[in-house]
Amino acid sequence: MQTLDSLRARVTINPAVLAGKPTIRGLRISVQQILRALAAGQTPTDLMHEYPELEPDDFQSVLLYAADVVGEQRVYRLSA
Repeated sequence: MQTLDSLRARVTINPAVLAGKPTIRGLRISVQQILRALAAGQTPTDLMHEYPELEPDDFQSVLLYAADVVGEQRVYRLSA
């Protein structure tokens, strides 16, 4: 099992790849694409068959990235 930092490092952002969307290890496979596929019921095994460049740790890194992004969101109460 990898450390959280090594999992986070698997998600990369490069303006020259997919217009700067977060991707898996610089591949042209976005975090969003993986999350949507998982939400639609595809399994990591299905996705690894479809995209042989994916590795099991990539799925953990995608989920960790999503958790980090959601964790950074702030909700502010507005009074009327």
